[in-house]
Amino acid sequence: MAQPERRRRKKNLRFDESNIKLALLVLNKLEKPLELLYYLMKRENERPLVLMLLSAEEIELEILLEAEKRDTDLLFEIDKKNNLYALICQETKIDGGYRFAERFYRTLETQNATNIYSVEIEVCSPKYEIKEVVFKLIETYMKAVNEEREGEIIFHSLH
Repeated sequence: MAQPERRRRKKNLRFDESNIKLALLVLNKLEKPLELLYYLMKRENERPLVLMLLSAEEIELEILLEAEKRDTDLLFEIDKKNNLYALICQETKIDGGYRFAERFYRTLETQNATNIYSVEIEVCSPKYEIKEVVFKLIETYMKAVNEEREGEIIFHSLH
């Protein structure tokens, strides 16, 4: 007997239901703040920013991020159940974002955190649509999790 079409079709889909719901959560949390930051980038001669998605288990990630971030960085809880947070670092280039992630990883490791995932996107110009940037961030994060790239700092730059 043949499998129902929905079961055969599932392997061809890029995102499953939980991934799409996660993507919508990220987009809902980041779209408006990025609109404001894009406005500032346009007025301030396009200073870059870095978007990060971070998750870890066995740790209070929000408390650590709050303690480590700068006053100009924006922290967003995306999914408390899965301990997923977004951080927007204003006036930051990819090397600064990478150094922050390295320091933060060391802190997480000393605190015995597990399943640590971190992806970063540097946005050098507001020429990219906000949704495109957020979707690239989400896609990079989901790919890292699917490929089990735990403990790696994965970054991309959009010029």
